[in-house]
Amino acid sequence: MNNHQDIIFHPSRGNGSTGASDREVFTQFLATQTQDQINLMNRIASLANLKRAFKAVKRNKGAPGIDHMTVQQFEDHLNDNLNALQTSLINESYRPLAVRGVVIPKKDGKHRQLGIPTVKDRVVQQAIAQILSPLFDPTFSNAVYGFRPKRSAHDAIKAASAYVKEGYTWVVDIDLEQFFDQVNHDKLMSTLARTINDKGILKLIRRFLSAGLMQDGLVKVRGQGTPQGGPLSPLLSNIVLADLDKELEKRGHKFCRYVDDCNIYVASKAAADRVMLSITRFIKIRLKLKVNGDKSASDRVSNRQFLGFRLNREGEIALSSNTVVVFKDKIRKLTKRNRGINLNTLVFELNQTVRGWFHYFKLAQYPTILKELDCWIRRRLRCYKIKQRKRKYAIKTFLDAMGQTQQHSWAIACSRQGWWRKSLNQIVHRAMNREWFNALGLFSLHEQFIIHKSKTAVCDTARTVV
Repeated sequence: MNNHQDIIFHPSRGNGSTGASDREVFTQFLATQTQDQINLMNRIASLANLKRAFKAVKRNKGAPGIDHMTVQQFEDHLNDNLNALQTSLINESYRPLAVRGVVIPKKDGKHRQLGIPTVKDRVVQQAIAQILSPLFDPTFSNAVYGFRPKRSAHDAIKAASAYVKEGYTWVVDIDLEQFFDQVNHDKLMSTLARTINDKGILKLIRRFLSAGLMQDGLVKVRGQGTPQGGPLSPLLSNIVLADLDKELEKRGHKFCRYVDDCNIYVASKAAADRVMLSITRFIKIRLKLKVNGDKSASDRVSNRQFLGFRLNREGEIALSSNTVVVFKDKIRKLTKRNRGINLNTLVFELNQTVRGWFHYFKLAQYPTILKELDCWIRRRLRCYKIKQRKRKYAIKTFLDAMGQTQQHSWAIACSRQGWWRKSLNQIVHRAMNREWFNALGLFSLHEQFIIHKSKTAVCDTARTVV
């Protein structure tokens, strides 16, 4: 092995900008070396890199592939498995298995095709991504935020908000139709070959691309597409769309891209219509991809959503209406009145969902909606608890224990109103008030928003919005 194979790139610990000093140093190093000198395959197949790749696969968990081997089973013989992988990668005998096809239905009646590789293939894909990402990431546009170190959807939304505040209040919202299923293999491989001269790696990636898709017991040969589910797919998606990013930069556009969702911000309707037409043509001819006509449009920013958020004409960040609908659907499934679990367990499950949702959408500047959602969730739980008691006497004794008079307790217990109507009654509210829910440990969206604003506010004091 040569002297360069142990060079390891560490992403910048700053704000994720591609102009970070360590990336510049690495890029300058690449400019003075050949791919053969760096010996990428040896770095990919090194035991240290494979062990790091397995740790990432284990951390992400995931279901087994077509060989039914679980992550735990792979770990039980970890050293033997990694040594075998190393040998097969170096002598170029490694052959990936077909991915296990899984279809995820979407609300519009269509479906999303996922492909679950075997654990071995996931480890190899992760090992490739760990070495190739530092090569390609410095070449990506600063306007690309998906699947990049130290970058997130929040950064994309903040950048979009800044563009709107500058006066770019019209958006060209581009959504690629079945992007991962439509990627042209020849186009992708030619793009990879511009940076990678190691034919062994190119052959290996090509094998992953052309590996079959097993579904309903049959293996289908794939001539295009990179099914979602493998660790290498995110990197390949950014590489495929790099030409689009360069074209947008060459034209001087303000844009944000997160995987296949691309928003281009312009100052007028005429400009938006013109850009929509020309970029759609570019994507079709140059990238050999299709733009989803149903989801793509040129419109005012306030009429479109991006990554679950909506921007008003002043650039303020809000929740999209669809985001609230989807969130409520999740809560309804968790709080179905026939689930048959105790309230403490339900609150624990609910907190996991609500807390995760809040930490993604806490950028929204409209706390009133969060307050309304809190009230609605508490009502769902009151309804669940009352329905759980079922019989009149059980409802009465529960309300008595919660400090209500016998007259009020019997009034609720004997009421002919439905469970949802009962949950709105003031007697039930007094019995299961906010303090009671706080004692149960129920996560409050509005209270957490106030805490979040108090921590992030500059020269301002957080105040409760009533």
